[in-house]
Amino acid sequence: MLKGRLALVTGSTSGIGLGIARALAQQGANLVLNGFGDADQIEALRRSLQAEFGVEVGHDGADLTRVDQIEAMVARAQGERGGIDILVNNAGIQFVSPIESFPVERWDAVIALNLSAVFHTVRCALPGMKARGWGRIINIASAHGLVASAEKVAYVAAKHGVVGITKVVALETARTAITCNAICPGWVLTPLVQKQIEARAASGGISEADARTGLLSEKQPSLEFVTPEQIGDLSVFLCSESAQQVRGASWSIDGGWTAQ
Repeated sequence: MLKGRLALVTGSTSGIGLGIARALAQQGANLVLNGFGDADQIEALRRSLQAEFGVEVGHDGADLTRVDQIEAMVARAQGERGGIDILVNNAGIQFVSPIESFPVERWDAVIALNLSAVFHTVRCALPGMKARGWGRIINIASAHGLVASAEKVAYVAAKHGVVGITKVVALETARTAITCNAICPGWVLTPLVQKQIEARAASGGISEADARTGLLSEKQPSLEFVTPEQIGDLSVFLCSESAQQVRGASWSIDGGWTAQ
């Protein structure tokens, strides 16, 4: 379905981003991965994806907190690979603290990566999509783009902002073949969440299974994690012709979290 398209997926060397990249590659999309990590491991990942799906796979290590590196990353994709057809903004970080003790530098870091980077990647990629007459922009927001949780002020503010950017871009591209939508996952069992489970188990003197159930029961009525593969499949749908009139949506995939 996506043969010959080029997808740039930020934060795609692991977790949700990798799940999305794999799903797009399975549909024939060539990939530009983006993210930090061990260079040898990233190269092994790049080669394995290329071999498994028979698509071209590159990696760009741009630091998305730096505007000049975002601009250079998009320019490289335009110049060396023919342009970005699918942009998935997934990269993000988290920090937890009450507002009055929230470190200013952590606020700045979360906003820079989770929100400002989305603006800059869209700003840079959109002209090429318009020139080629087709594009898909998918912003990975969060259940926290729709509702709040205590002690996550920067993350909640950023993800609400991502939902807002998504709606504005959808309106500005409404009469084109470019669509922009947000996916709002609930709890996904990423390495970051696994660390939270382990910490909860250790502090409470309980098993990891009980810690996992306790974490989910606070927010996610299904008591099951969303998987990167499910988010990847939803991303594929949003890239399809069937989703041509899905514009500016904030698509919840959260086990019932925001239905409460």
